[in-house]
Amino acid sequence: MIDLLKWKFPNAIVDCSWLYNKIGDDNIRVYDCTTYLHYTDNDPNKPYNVESGFSEYKKEHIPHSAYIDLQKDLSNNNSKYRFTLPNHKNLAKGFFDLGIGNPYKIVLYSRNGLQWSTRIWWMLNYLGFENAAILDGGFNDWKNKGLPVETNVTTFKSANFDIKLKKSAFVTKDIILKKINDKSCILLNALTNDIHRGDNTRYGRPGRIPNSINVPFHKLINEINGKLKEPHEVMKIFEQEGITSNHQIINYCGGGIAATLDAFVLYQLGFDFLQVYDNSLSEWAIDEKLPMERD
Repeated sequence: MIDLLKWKFPNAIVDCSWLYNKIGDDNIRVYDCTTYLHYTDNDPNKPYNVESGFSEYKKEHIPHSAYIDLQKDLSNNNSKYRFTLPNHKNLAKGFFDLGIGNPYKIVLYSRNGLQWSTRIWWMLNYLGFENAAILDGGFNDWKNKGLPVETNVTTFKSANFDIKLKKSAFVTKDIILKKINDKSCILLNALTNDIHRGDNTRYGRPGRIPNSINVPFHKLINEINGKLKEPHEVMKIFEQEGITSNHQIINYCGGGIAATLDAFVLYQLGFDFLQVYDNSLSEWAIDEKLPMERD
């Protein structure tokens, strides 16, 4: 079958062959975005412990790539939730300090799922920086292809960009409450089926935000190579759930990470009105005043 459907923004996705041929190019800056989650039991206020991926980065990484610590450097660490988006000026400074900005093309990869790359990508998109791409297949695909690695720690000099804030890229629980019964809006849960159904209490009260649809983020990934499925395949997944481009789509998950993978793929399919609920179920499920639904 010839896939006539193409990614709308192909420059935002690069493969390992492309990146290998760009190693050492001073116009390209590459970043390992890996973060690890260690799930806890029976503590909805802390559904997981966050571990930096820096120790794994130091063991081996793509040559000339630096490391991004999402929790430490690009999150609001005064928040009771993990990975909460900081205010846009602090976020821009975090990227500035990491060397992310003009005139560089930024390539983002992770070693435990594309969602860490898409989270950083979505945050950059929120600030209006458009010269960033995710590495399809991430570090695992790089390793499987036998491409070179190194142990040297790389840092980049600071860079800057003009903030062109897309305020609607992230939403709060107040927006969710207004949209629960809005037929023109789809609340899209990127978590696994068991959490969506209400069979898993990881985030406290079991279940989902009422009237939401479930497309688990891992369903969009090829199990063999960890790369995005083909455009026609993911479009079919969304269409089977009645998700069409005329809807406003608010993506959520547990803490605003996996949701960005669904959002990124929809963006690549040409969907226009896409948003991410930042704190997601980490906030929603523990607030007894907010409604929950389960099978």
